[in-house]
Amino acid sequence: MQSRAAATYQRAFQFIVLMGIVSLLADMVYEGGRSLSGQYLALLGASGTVVGLTAGIGELIGYGLRLVFGYLSDRTRRYWLLTILGYGMTVIAVPLLALTNNWPLAVGLLMVERLSKALRSPAKDTLISYAAERVGAGKGFGLHEVLDQVGAIAAPLLLTGVLAFSNSFQLAFGLLIIPGVLCMAVLLTARRQFPQPADLIGKTPTLSTTGFSRQFWLYMIGVTLFAAASVDFALAAYHLQQQCIIASAAIPALYALAMTVDAVAAFGFGFLYDRIGLYALVGITALAALSTPLLFSDGFLMVIIGIVIWGGVLGAQESILRAAVTRFAPLERRGAAYGLFNAGFGISWFVGSACFGLLYDISRPALIGVSVVLHLTAVLVLWSVARR
Repeated sequence: MQSRAAATYQRAFQFIVLMGIVSLLADMVYEGGRSLSGQYLALLGASGTVVGLTAGIGELIGYGLRLVFGYLSDRTRRYWLLTILGYGMTVIAVPLLALTNNWPLAVGLLMVERLSKALRSPAKDTLISYAAERVGAGKGFGLHEVLDQVGAIAAPLLLTGVLAFSNSFQLAFGLLIIPGVLCMAVLLTARRQFPQPADLIGKTPTLSTTGFSRQFWLYMIGVTLFAAASVDFALAAYHLQQQCIIASAAIPALYALAMTVDAVAAFGFGFLYDRIGLYALVGITALAALSTPLLFSDGFLMVIIGIVIWGGVLGAQESILRAAVTRFAPLERRGAAYGLFNAGFGISWFVGSACFGLLYDISRPALIGVSVVLHLTAVLVLWSVARR
């Protein structure tokens, strides 16, 4: 019996690694594309308003529609199909930007990429959650996030080199077809080797018509408060530029630093979550309240500390927040739960970011105060969930 459990653990770990490699390669495609999209749209003649609306509407599509596709994945039970379709749309749409010669077509392809993210995310997270429960939900999602972030860091750096040598956006976008093809190859391998990932936890999901528990909805309130309190890096970068705290060329390096901290923190916080549960999330949310005052200070060292904390909190978002959903959502409702989770988090983040942008122009202390109050309110809600 013990050897069988060990073998199942090993297979679950292998599945998480395979899906992590899929995310790594997919991140090289779409994070690489997103790192070039703003300046590429400008070259094609788009205005600043178009670029801003493209980013905002894209995020609403990418998060808001996850609610729909989450319910669809549970209704159809076609988790693999939705995951494959979603990744397939991504690896086609982004490299096709190399063939565009006007900004409306480029915007359309960027919207397709965001739609593909919404299509696959609830189904993909559901598949990963089955294996993560076997190895430890925090550890499983943390490992997946580490591999995911390798692609998010590598692609922009590689494309920077391509542009430096060729000065060709078409070549840069076109080269993204390579990790795209590799992504689909690894994904189809995972599908062939693990046709039923739910078997990894020894349970077969069945259709259910019951709703979610009160604890799940309390958790969602805490998550939405957490998301609304979080500041986007774009606004922090704007502050650095406006206050001349650091040279403009060095700002992307700070983002790379945050992404590196993200990758390391995701795995570490994942282990912590498996040991002490939701109390880990309570502590991280309290820590997150410190990041906003630091990010919007006028001191270089304070900003660096804020960037490190912000990156660590981002790692927790991608590991612990996703892992905790498995505590409240039964197997048969997991896709819908992840759809609700992602939609609620994304929309709250969007609303919060928009409000913080307005507050920055009015009063920096007001921005900091609102963010801290929202974070501390989220701490109280998550604490109540953890105690129960």
